[in-house]
Amino acid sequence: MNAAVTYATVTWDQLHRDARTLAATLMPLGPFKGIVAVTRGGLIPAAIVARELECRLIETISVVTYTADAGTQGKATVVKPPSAAGDGEGFLIVDDLVDTGVTARLVRELLPKAYFAVLYAKPAGRPVADSFVAEVPQDTWILFPWDTAPLFVPPIARRV
Repeated sequence: MNAAVTYATVTWDQLHRDARTLAATLMPLGPFKGIVAVTRGGLIPAAIVARELECRLIETISVVTYTADAGTQGKATVVKPPSAAGDGEGFLIVDDLVDTGVTARLVRELLPKAYFAVLYAKPAGRPVADSFVAEVPQDTWILFPWDTAPLFVPPIARRV
């Protein structure tokens, strides 16, 4: 990642609030036959949305786009297809973020009749999502709670 990138940290509490907000906006569109969680980032938001919408059928699609260098996006590859979702009719796709839209476009190709909802959308990927909770700048790297760990920080006096 370069110096122009800014970082935004999403806490567990914020993620939960945003997932519930997303569920509330989706409620009038249901009921859904099932939810397809885009793994790995969409697993936790999908679980919260599924709970709030009382949806029991949860399928996953696993798409790999980022390389070991977290800032490098490569070609999207489906590692596990969402077999139970068919063409997506009646299904809700849930992910944590739509960034450039590479993953979302691939998922949409496989599930053209599904509704695509994400917590956070960046400008380049926003047109691919049907619903989102908040838009974030394209140059912002979101640090999700599963990507961070609380660390002990010694008092300033001890660091001098």
